Amino acid sequence: MMEQPPTSQARSRRVLVAAGLLVIAGVAAIVVALVLQSRSPINAPRLTAPDFEISMYQGQHEVGGEKLRLSQVLARGKPVVLNFFAGLCPPCRAEMPDLQKRYETSGKDRYIMLAVDVGPYTGLGTRADGLALLRDLKITFPAGTVFDEDVLTAYQIFGMPSTFFITPDSMIVRKQIGLLTPDQMDAYIAELLRASVAK
Repeated sequence: MMEQPPTSQARSRRVLVAAGLLVIAGVAAIVVALVLQSRSPINAPRLTAPDFEISMYQGQHEVGGEKLRLSQVLARGKPVVLNFFAGLCPPCRAEMPDLQKRYETSGKDRYIMLAVDVGPYTGLGTRADGLALLRDLKITFPAGTVFDEDVLTAYQIFGMPSTFFITPDSMIVRKQIGLLTPDQMDAYIAELLRASVAK
């Protein structure tokens, strides 16, 4: 018995199913790429941390001034854990106390912990909200803000918080888009310190 050719309705259904599978595969590929980008170390060619001006809220004595550039902070010879946050960002609020613990136990002597408020450019709070977050959580490590939204583009900040681990010679060893767990903080800081000694 001869097989009947598929009807136009059956052909349309097959085309729709195939198109749907392609869309799902494409979305999955993008999600995987973003996850790998945010969780993997930045490999060769290593990226240089873009320079920008910071207006300090607190910790001026540790970074060397009230208004200065990231390059001036790095010139002090210590690696930098650079954390972009926003005052009304719930994951930022959840992450900050763990950053504070690391600053108190190992950060003061071995590296510079530096938080930069970008809330006004992310829709997640004003500078007053950023200051309130620091005050409410009793954060004492250096923190400031920027007055140039191009910083977000330069660092490809697609989520909050975003943290960059930078050697004294301005090389980004690792970046994390999104909340860091305490174990990740410890591992990434150790990785940063190793990379900084190897210079």
